[in-house]
Amino acid sequence: MHTVVKVEKVREDEQGTQLYISIPGKYIKEMVLDKHIRQAEMRFDDGRHISIEQRKKAYATIADIAAWSGDVPEYMKELMKYEHMKRTGCGYFSLSDCSVDTAREYINTLMEFSLANGIPLDDLGVNRTDDIGRYLYFCLKHRKCAVCGRIGEIHHVDAIGMGNNRRKVDDSGYRKICLCREHHIIAHQRGKETFEKMYKVYGITVKEER
Repeated sequence: MHTVVKVEKVREDEQGTQLYISIPGKYIKEMVLDKHIRQAEMRFDDGRHISIEQRKKAYATIADIAAWSGDVPEYMKELMKYEHMKRTGCGYFSLSDCSVDTAREYINTLMEFSLANGIPLDDLGVNRTDDIGRYLYFCLKHRKCAVCGRIGEIHHVDAIGMGNNRRKVDDSGYRKICLCREHHIIAHQRGKETFEKMYKVYGITVKEER
């Protein structure tokens, strides 16, 4: 279920922040009790609207997806909106006045769709994303190079160590990044700090990646 709530009260104590919210026009008490719901995800709207830079990134990526699919950009923009709504549960939105958070999540959807389908972008993915952490995760998930978008392999930024079997070692606590063979070699040749400065990408820990 996805709905808009109203924050009625807020206070902080040694355990963190406590919110009292209301859900106008909806009555979900029985659903909460029947399903024993104890956790929920919240997104906060701070009133900021989509930035010019976010709009540029979204439209540029939509154009690349359209070129790949053979459809016109306007059609692809709407199609990807509905794909995003299906993935996230959000309502319909416009790229002219949506929130900063909605724009960021929509760009995430565009980027993951591009990586999953091997869509060639007219710019580096790291320049298109509005959420570098999610982008690096998507690259790992779909085995695409975080630098160039080509088919990639896992590069462990934190070395597993000599003598350990990479197939058996639990690497969930190790920082890693997906790189193509070419950029994997460069990463080893240049070293972590130089490589990160060159390409603006870095290793992340992904506990669920395996």
